[in-house]
Amino acid sequence: MKVEFHCHTKLSDGSYTFDEILDLAIQEDVTHLAITNHDTTSELPQMINRGLERGIEIIPAIEISGYDFDRKRRVHILGYYIEPGNTQLEMFCSPLLKRRHLGCLEAIDRLIQAGYTITLDEVMKYAEGGTGIYKQHIMHALIDQGYTTTIYGDLYKKLFSRGQNGEQPGIAYIPTEYVDACDAIRMILQAGGVPVLAHPGQYGSFEALPELVEAGLQGIEVWHPLHNQAHEQLAIEHAVHYGLIQTGGSDFHGFYGEKEVLLGSKSPGIAVVKELWERKLAFVEKTSVVERN
Repeated sequence: MKVEFHCHTKLSDGSYTFDEILDLAIQEDVTHLAITNHDTTSELPQMINRGLERGIEIIPAIEISGYDFDRKRRVHILGYYIEPGNTQLEMFCSPLLKRRHLGCLEAIDRLIQAGYTITLDEVMKYAEGGTGIYKQHIMHALIDQGYTTTIYGDLYKKLFSRGQNGEQPGIAYIPTEYVDACDAIRMILQAGGVPVLAHPGQYGSFEALPELVEAGLQGIEVWHPLHNQAHEQLAIEHAVHYGLIQTGGSDFHGFYGEKEVLLGSKSPGIAVVKELWERKLAFVEKTSVVERN
């Protein structure tokens, strides 16, 4: 019995449909599956129902593309047991989806002007039915044209480099304006969810923990494919210090993942499901008391 707390479908930047992921979940003995698409709760009610039909509990979730503006680094926030379709949450996230999509459209134009023989139609073949174009879709079209054989390889680094350490940014790198990570935490709480810091080792976001906890952070992702042993140990120490739930997930993207992983391979155990649910109930009760007074 495994739990998968971090999984993306074709609605964002995953290569698999939800039904294909359900097939994988059954194959890998995953009984509880959180769908954490980027900046959207689209189709979560339907997913919950289809999961029940196949004996899998779908945890309604989201991954919000947050940012630490003081330290100028990305800080992604996962939200578990959110209210699907929460109006304020959707309004908060929809500009993010639009900015990302428009940025990718500009990136495609730049690549075409630079001589890469791809078209918008070829990219849309992979993005169709989702919430917008992602870099993975662009790279997939470049694979089709023979420029590379992988999503995350030398070509990706060349085209989408952020230009750190004095280097020039890649020609397809378009900066995206993210939302404040603390605001993302507060929005997840408002939508009835439990906010958890995603892959702090990957983005170097441990330093932001005091502010994130003050905003209402309830958990930290300890086990992740891009975390090494030092990241895991540091995450555990912070979890103990701040009283955070220790979660984990494979960050499954299928073919679009940064490394090959198995669904459920970073399961933190079934007890974490109960911990998250109890945190949700505790916050709801606390909010109700405040409102009554």
